[in-house]
Amino acid sequence: MIHKAGFVNIIGNPNVGKSTLMNALVGEKLSIITPKAQTTRHRILGIVNHEEYQIVFSDTPGIIKPAYELQASMMDFVKSALDDADVLIYMVEVGETALKNEAFFNKIINSKIPVILLLNKIDKSNKEEVDEKIKYWREKVPNSFVYVISALEKFNVEAVFYKIIELLPEGPPFYPKDQLTDKPERFFVNEKIREKILMHYKKEIPYSVEVETEEFIEQENIVRIRSIIMVERDTQKGIIIGHKGTAIKRIGAEARKDLERFFQKKVFIELYVKVNKNWRSDKNQLKRFGYNQN
Repeated sequence: MIHKAGFVNIIGNPNVGKSTLMNALVGEKLSIITPKAQTTRHRILGIVNHEEYQIVFSDTPGIIKPAYELQASMMDFVKSALDDADVLIYMVEVGETALKNEAFFNKIINSKIPVILLLNKIDKSNKEEVDEKIKYWREKVPNSFVYVISALEKFNVEAVFYKIIELLPEGPPFYPKDQLTDKPERFFVNEKIREKILMHYKKEIPYSVEVETEEFIEQENIVRIRSIIMVERDTQKGIIIGHKGTAIKRIGAEARKDLERFFQKKVFIELYVKVNKNWRSDKNQLKRFGYNQN
């Protein structure tokens, strides 16, 4: 029996729907999703296993021009996704005309590997505009297979999935067949808490936050979690906690509900806030939080 396996890496500008697409393709909510740009900071793998194939999907941060060290590390994740892909998914939305980083775009159009270009969010457009954009992107990225989709509505996602299987190279699986992702449980705890912060806080707060889970104890009927929310300034600490602790209690309650669904058991979560000055610009801190790959 022929077995296929490969890395299918999803790249594109911020907020085009990459995480929504990966969750739809994998069938699990691995990547957090919010309306804010730069929600995804890491490269997250989602593994789809079948007797005849293994697809290793990879969600990546949106492509930007880095303004500080954290963003430079995020772009390193995108670069690695370009380098090791067996199939590349380049995702755009109706209304887009270019990638925010020209060097990445040139790598895509000169790629020797198969490129699937997905025109997402077509539910927010009309047929004339969509037809016009299909023509535009076929000319812009002539080496690609172009599909129109709605990742949110799962429209045409199945057709894309079958195209991916067709394009996969033959080979043995990269991971055990019962594995869903490359990330440990603590990573998903951190991300779920960070998702709630992105949803409820404005301006710079969500981008100044990092979450670190200090304690993760899984027992038969309960998971006990203690996590630290890192901020860069004392004023941010006060905003995260809120009046009489109401804001941080809401974050904990919402994260707990989602984590109970994720782990399929009761969750007890304690949250604390610490000031960690300028962590986004500190290479040692970024390495500790899993950003710097070198």
